[in-house]
Amino acid sequence: MPISVGDKIPDVTLKTVGPDGPEDISTSDIFSGKRVVLFGVPGAFTPGCSNTHMPGFVIKADKVLEKVDTLACMSVNDAFVMRAWQKDQNAQAILMLADGNAELTRALGMEKDASGAGMGIRSLRFALIAEDGVVSYVGVDTERGVVDKSSVDTILQHLPS
Repeated sequence: MPISVGDKIPDVTLKTVGPDGPEDISTSDIFSGKRVVLFGVPGAFTPGCSNTHMPGFVIKADKVLEKVDTLACMSVNDAFVMRAWQKDQNAQAILMLADGNAELTRALGMEKDASGAGMGIRSLRFALIAEDGVVSYVGVDTERGVVDKSSVDTILQHLPS
């Protein structure tokens, strides 16, 4: 069952790339005592993610970060891919999170089976807002190519002024 408003973000360890390579980062480190926007994408470098979803967050990162402590992007990719995608998208303001084993994706109830396309388990396209680890908004886009409930504009509408 997908995570809902009022639910607590599960405690899971992800990867990010630091100055010395991949580093562990826990969801408690990311979310505890902070307002966070997390958006999940089916895959780094995929057309919808690279051409539609990520660019909106890159363009409006400053507006989002005026209202939150952290803006993060997660995908079922490894940390090196996420770092390369961050550079490719000029997304330095966004914390890139690698969920290579889909642990957080599954814990959030956001997994989808893309085996038919040779991609294995992936994340649904989603975005959420959490306050001190408790979800205050979650939007999931399930129609292929549609970025609506998880768009940066929708997230901005749900953040306090």
